[in-house]
Amino acid sequence: MQKTIKNKIEFSGIGLHTGHEIRVRILPANEDTGIVFLRTDVPSSPIIRATAENVVATSYATTLGRKGVTVSTVEHLLAAFYGLGVDNARVELDGPEVPIMDGSASEFISMIESAGLKELSAPKKYIVIKEPIRVADRDKFVEIAPSEDDEFTVDYSIDFAHPFITKQSFSGLFSGDVFRDGVGRARTFGFLSDYEMLKKNGLAKGGSLDNAIVIGDNEILNEEGLRYPDEFVRHKVLDLMGDISLLGFTVIGQLKAHRSGHALNFKLVQEILKWPENWVLTEAPSKDEPAVAHCPLVEKMATV
Repeated sequence: MQKTIKNKIEFSGIGLHTGHEIRVRILPANEDTGIVFLRTDVPSSPIIRATAENVVATSYATTLGRKGVTVSTVEHLLAAFYGLGVDNARVELDGPEVPIMDGSASEFISMIESAGLKELSAPKKYIVIKEPIRVADRDKFVEIAPSEDDEFTVDYSIDFAHPFITKQSFSGLFSGDVFRDGVGRARTFGFLSDYEMLKKNGLAKGGSLDNAIVIGDNEILNEEGLRYPDEFVRHKVLDLMGDISLLGFTVIGQLKAHRSGHALNFKLVQEILKWPENWVLTEAPSKDEPAVAHCPLVEKMATV
């Protein structure tokens, strides 16, 4: 069955790119609402649903928008909802981006678990991949293939031309426990050499050692070190979960990526929606369950 949060959540934090303090309130929502955002600082702000048709930018973060109103840096919060199985929630915020918190989804996970989850009356829907779908950009790629066991698995690898990161990989069956303990605490990261360029482009105004891993020439600058030996690739998995959630439904399939980022992740989402014959929307992941008809939202999204 679909789920929402049981109690409201309220918090505030700094926006990574704007540097502004932003207040957020997350409220329970009815079945089939999905994850929606509302800018309380914008008069007559439209409801912005976290689906592919509302993605307006994927540079350095995923940005949603409708009618000229945008909400950016949504990926970590979306990943927390997706990883914990929250299908419906209303996110109200008084600024243009979701606070970065500690650079991971850890604080979002803690707040969602403290609020509790409530089961709703409508069945949960799944996109079950039936044929492989792949997008690539030179040596970077992300693809999804059918799962023989009706599960969601992730296989992700990175390879940076940097002595401190080089090659890392993460693979395994994706579950709430794996997300909470193995992915959710992995922080965003960046290179000290790129910081000035980001600042010149009006980005990373709120970036600090409190909300990102900063990598120098041969070491990280954070005194506390890493949370995982392979924290970098785990954070890329976290970002990917937030981006794949833009399909609007939980996915059943084998997801594989190499050096992918927000832009390529979103291209996969678009490609999945472009080829509805390669998947079915069902009310249960089991192959023995009959597929339900494609809902109007998916039919609309498939034209993106």
